Amino acid sequence: MASQVWRDLKAAVRHIKGIRISEIERRIDDSAGGMIAVRSSHDPDFLRGDGLDLAVLDEAAFMEARVWPEIVRPMLATTQGRALFLSTPFGRNWFWDLYRLGLDDKEPDWKSFQFPSGSNKLIAREELESIRRQSSEQVWRAEYLAQFDDDQGQVFRGIRAAVRPAPTQTPLEGHRYVAGIDWGRSIDYTAIAIIDATARQLVALDRFNQVGWSLQRGRLQALTEHWGAHIIWAEANSMGEPNIEALQRAGLPVRSFVTTAASKLPLIETLALAIERGYLGLLDDPVLLGELAGFSLERLSGGGYRYGARPGHHDDTVMALALAWYAVEHSGALIEFV
Repeated sequence: MASQVWRDLKAAVRHIKGIRISEIERRIDDSAGGMIAVRSSHDPDFLRGDGLDLAVLDEAAFMEARVWPEIVRPMLATTQGRALFLSTPFGRNWFWDLYRLGLDDKEPDWKSFQFPSGSNKLIAREELESIRRQSSEQVWRAEYLAQFDDDQGQVFRGIRAAVRPAPTQTPLEGHRYVAGIDWGRSIDYTAIAIIDATARQLVALDRFNQVGWSLQRGRLQALTEHWGAHIIWAEANSMGEPNIEALQRAGLPVRSFVTTAASKLPLIETLALAIERGYLGLLDDPVLLGELAGFSLERLSGGGYRYGARPGHHDDTVMALALAWYAVEHSGALIEFV
């Protein structure tokens, strides 16, 4: 791959005067001190060097996970340089993690793009149709639609199929609304999910951090009053209980949910079933969909299991959604599954 890029790069700059080309180093220098080099990541440590203004990682998903945080990113630190990651999806590895950062409006330094092969006008439509007929679903989605697999090996399946637009931004007459809240303060986020229990549709999702408890309660009260939430299930762990007591004194219909290994298992499995079987409609929110897709089941050394986000990631919107769905089933708005 590096050899092909090197040949293409030389062909692109051959008309420029004053450049020096080193075949041994695969490096092009100009008279003003600028430099472009092509390196292979086959042995990542050979990439180490001086500071860079721009690093382009081609087919990044197929590189070792340490290439970016341990080698390339430090080379951009002194120059405040930029990086561009190009790749076909290859499972939910470190490239998937970076892609999710670009979808999060709370991460202004990152931006993600997705271009299926059909957006390339140099590829004939007939050729793509022929490839589609002869390719497996997995290959077609990854190689030609540039999609990460939503389902394989994940706790939540059918995520994309469950996405439905909310019918309105205001409550509908005769509909019953419920809420779930997962608390956070500094590192973790507080997430609030509102579900139309009558239509079985997520209608609102709020997520924030770096906000004091009083302001958090006010934000929750404003959102739940807007939708006329009949019941709110809130995580009671840590600072949850004092917040719940304060909200109850303010007249909000809040109930406590103590999250333990035993209580979390049915909470998550019930939500997973609702999503997979189409009982619950989701909003097309990139953070929520990413957290659902990244939610994992870990087998413990003692033989048990634990649900949660992978290390370094969040599951706040997942837990808020799970508590809101719990509210649907435990607030008099029972659903008949068929």
